[in-house]
Amino acid sequence: MNLSFLRVSIWVYLALFFLYLLGPLVIMSVTAFNSSAFPRMTPWECLTFQWFGDLFQDQRILNGIKNSLIIGAGTVVLSVAMGLAGALMLTQIWPKLRATYYTIIIAPILIPGVVLGISTLVFWDRINRMLGLGADSVLSNGVFLTVIGQSTFIASYCMLVLVARLQRYDMALTEAALDLGATHAQAFRKILLPFMRPAIASAAVLAFLASFENYNTTTFTFGEYPTLTIELAQKVRYGITPSISALAFIIVALTVFFALLNEAKLKRQELVAAARKNATVEELAGKIKLPSFFAGNMAAVLLVVFAVATITVVGTATAYNPAQCIANVKEEKRLEAEQRIQELRKQREEQRKKREAEEAEQGDAGQSAPKPSNNSGFGNVFAPNTLGSGEEESQDTETPPANNGGFGGVFDPNSLKSE
Repeated sequence: MNLSFLRVSIWVYLALFFLYLLGPLVIMSVTAFNSSAFPRMTPWECLTFQWFGDLFQDQRILNGIKNSLIIGAGTVVLSVAMGLAGALMLTQIWPKLRATYYTIIIAPILIPGVVLGISTLVFWDRINRMLGLGADSVLSNGVFLTVIGQSTFIASYCMLVLVARLQRYDMALTEAALDLGATHAQAFRKILLPFMRPAIASAAVLAFLASFENYNTTTFTFGEYPTLTIELAQKVRYGITPSISALAFIIVALTVFFALLNEAKLKRQELVAAARKNATVEELAGKIKLPSFFAGNMAAVLLVVFAVATITVVGTATAYNPAQCIANVKEEKRLEAEQRIQELRKQREEQRKKREAEEAEQGDAGQSAPKPSNNSGFGNVFAPNTLGSGEEESQDTETPPANNGGFGGVFDPNSLKSE
């Protein structure tokens, strides 16, 4: 019972893990087919392929993709070359210096990309000034600076991949080639390089992907050649559109396609190796009966299904017209907006009538209420009508004050008139 509970827990954990990992990608891919102007999955409006057309008409995105491909190719060449040189040096260096050399080579991975970008820009700007070159020289070019800046840390990743492969290499093969008269260049090209080919391919893919998605270092070095990540960051500042979801869907689809293609290729090689291992001497002397491409190769089956689904989607996109559906959705939104406006007007009218009724009740209550008596002990000073009634009563009843001052009525206000 404990074993069953453990298995269920593992499957639940894996489901939650992959849901957390792949859920955002699935949601973003689905929003690329929703006709809503803001990328959202719900509420669903209409199936549309409009955002893919908008994507391929966006010159900034296309320019960013072109720059990313150029910079990625340059980064791959430089990073793989430096990584291979570093891996060969690490295996041949004096053992006591190997740990120090390894630390120096790995250090760029630990340095933040912002620091690498600023240092690359400042360093090559100083070199450009020392050589007396202008601002439009190669050393100030955005492509050059970005390739150099990215290669400083991507080469370390490539070196780690190549070292893992190089540790399984038998140096006796190179020594045997040298004993047979081959030069070092020939031994490297004909013996070591074919052995390192799978690792070089893996390092190249890793370098390209790391260059394609890099932002921290590139944001300081791109100059007049913004990459795709720079363009996307600048566009998102002004609001995200479903065309970005369409781009994400294309990237995800290409990633899945090449992953299935690679898995199908590796599985095919395993099946061929197993068939040759189990073959008889007669079969080895003649023609070995190899299994079919799809026999026991689930990745190949999924690859074909994926290709058929892609062709179906592209064919549907060319024939499907969502204009009527979009028009119906707009009409529904217009009716909903009018209904909301009517409800708001009705609420405001009810509030206005209620307010008028309350004001009328307050007015009736004010007319029927008795006048408050001024029985305070301050001589009606705080009565509301003290100023008005006091002036009228003073004009009718009060007599002028007697001039009993000791200055002969000099300060009497009416002394000038009486005279």
